[in-house]
Amino acid sequence: MIEQYTVPSQTLVIEEEIKHSRFISLLFHCPDAEVMKQVLAQAKIDYPGASHYCYAFIAGMPNNTVDMGSSDDGEPAGSAGRPMLASLQGVELGEIGAVVVRYFGGTKLGVGGLVRAYSSGIKQGLSKLTTQVKFIRKAATLKCHYNQLADVEHVIHKYQGVIVDRQFTETIELDFELALSHQDNFILELAAMSQGSLIPEFAV
Repeated sequence: MIEQYTVPSQTLVIEEEIKHSRFISLLFHCPDAEVMKQVLAQAKIDYPGASHYCYAFIAGMPNNTVDMGSSDDGEPAGSAGRPMLASLQGVELGEIGAVVVRYFGGTKLGVGGLVRAYSSGIKQGLSKLTTQVKFIRKAATLKCHYNQLADVEHVIHKYQGVIVDRQFTETIELDFELALSHQDNFILELAAMSQGSLIPEFAV
């Protein structure tokens, strides 16, 4: 099972002119389809009056074939969205989206020319894009005493964990998420720190 994958850490804009048409390619972090919709809507505000707003996205981990999509936005079928998606699939990146805005310059490019034009900015951007590692995390809970809280939180953060919720009663119950790849070392360090009294429960 994949425990981590690489995602974009920035938004990148590549602009070029191809046979008098202006192409503006946006590459961005796209964790879900809703973000894709938001970026597309913003592109229409930032670049008003364009001829086409084509897009492609992979919202999940690399090589998944479910959380993805593309649109030619009126260009000939298969000349924009699909080659854009193919460019994104050609690199080991997850959660990535692309929008290419075209201002038509009066010269028709033909289907082959459009495929190259809509892929060009994306390929340039992918070579410059900065990335970060995303860990696939598993939900867990842990009860501890008040005097243990600071040490417990330190260990959670040490292993790239994310605390989701804290409930304060006689003891403290922490809901957190932890990277799968760190689970065994986390349990060992927690046991050593608490003489075996702290045992986290991980979701099945």
